[in-house]
Amino acid sequence: MSIQTGDPIPNVRLFELDNQGAPRAVSAVERFAGKRIVLFAVPGAFTRTCSQVHLPSFVQNADAIKAQGIDEIVCVAVNDTTVLAAWAREHGAAGQISMVSDGLGEFTRALGLDQDLSERGLGVRSKRYSMLIEDGRVAALHVEPPGACEISRGDAVLERLAE
Repeated sequence: MSIQTGDPIPNVRLFELDNQGAPRAVSAVERFAGKRIVLFAVPGAFTRTCSQVHLPSFVQNADAIKAQGIDEIVCVAVNDTTVLAAWAREHGAAGQISMVSDGLGEFTRALGLDQDLSERGLGVRSKRYSMLIEDGRVAALHVEPPGACEISRGDAVLERLAE
């Protein structure tokens, strides 16, 4: 069963780069407490739809999304911190979108939003989704059907926030 609107964010580890560029573990509960966050998850950095559509849609709409009272935009992927940092640099996302690694898949599994893409050589990854988090609780969740990238794109998130 996947996480639902109103549920708290699970108390698991995520990883970010510290100021020296070294990975450090952070508590998801602590990381998302006291803020209004738009989180989007992708199956994998540098993959086709994630690189051509999903991440760019948030880069293009970052300022407008933040203008809707959002403290931070966070991208989560079952990739390591170094890969996510390189992906952010390549797409101009550094400084606009926080890249958070779920390299061990703990967060994705705890949310119930994992998918097995082993037949494509990717292993267990995250489903594509967007989530509005308010003070550590899920305020809205939009999970894409397999192969789609419509309701979790940056422009779709912005449209919902502006309503």
